[in-house]
Amino acid sequence: MKLWGQMLWALLSGPGRKGGTRGWAFSSCPPHSPLAGLVSATELVSHWTAVFEERGIPEARESSEYIVAHVLGAKTFQSLRPALRTQPLTSQQLQCVQELSSRRLQRMPVQYILGEWDFQGLNLKMAPPVFIPRPETEELVDWVLEEEAQRPCAAGTQDGPLILEVGCGSGAIALSLLSQLPQQSQVIAVDKEEAAICLTRENAQRLQLQDRIRIVPLDVTLERWWTHLLPWGPMDLVVSNPPYVFHQDMEQLAPEICSYEDPAALDGGKEGMDVIIHILALAPQLLKGSGSVFLEVEPRHPGLVGSWLRSQPDLHLDLVAVRRDFCGRPRFLHIRRSGPQCGCPVGT
Repeated sequence: MKLWGQMLWALLSGPGRKGGTRGWAFSSCPPHSPLAGLVSATELVSHWTAVFEERGIPEARESSEYIVAHVLGAKTFQSLRPALRTQPLTSQQLQCVQELSSRRLQRMPVQYILGEWDFQGLNLKMAPPVFIPRPETEELVDWVLEEEAQRPCAAGTQDGPLILEVGCGSGAIALSLLSQLPQQSQVIAVDKEEAAICLTRENAQRLQLQDRIRIVPLDVTLERWWTHLLPWGPMDLVVSNPPYVFHQDMEQLAPEICSYEDPAALDGGKEGMDVIIHILALAPQLLKGSGSVFLEVEPRHPGLVGSWLRSQPDLHLDLVAVRRDFCGRPRFLHIRRSGPQCGCPVGT
């Protein structure tokens, strides 16, 4: 490993580099390095894993494997053909790995470094500062699909639900639902950040789902925001992964999150409930008679949400189920509307 490290440093420093202290990411690569063609993908992964570990970078091996695989045109290192793992890289490929790895050393999330990420089998473009969809959110999508599959349909019809997603981010939830629901299904996706609106629109076009989604710039914390959605009629479902981090916990988040992701997509206020309450207060105005709200929340929230709903009986909303994530934490809520529609939203 020591010899390999010396070889790589010689390659990255290059002739005329005056010590090579700046690294490849900040200067041009020599067009023909004498060591180009001598370094394999497996050796490169081992090297950068050691560098990341020494610098305290989380998920060091996974990070290096994703970067090297990306440069070689694969999604994962494991999906590379065995011959490609041992085949020497070109100088251009080595430079690309160096540049991407230098960003990881700056604690940039791998999803932003690669510029794309898979969610529910869909390849989505990623760009800072738009919130990166987490693996557990795929479970929220699965739950919505399960419940929708059990929804009774009128005889002889093949209708699909009308869904509102609050806080669409990259469009991960909305687009993964549309890709798996009947063709007649539609989503109205709202977000207050222009970067999120643009990224959702671009991902919808990439996936050729743009005709089934309406993307609306909208801040759900503003007074009477819900009136902008009335022309599209009552919704079957409201789905959201809202900002739910307790404000006092924000400073404890990893540098990858604090330095690159939009804090407004994370900070839920004192008890992480600010946006959640806005969604629930307006749900009776937006939902059909037996419509549902599906939320991803912080593990402390099921009790808090249940207490808040009991304090607002006029909303006619019931917390009907709580589901745990793959780590066993209470993470997802199913809230169903029952009773007559409210006359005046709470807290608006």
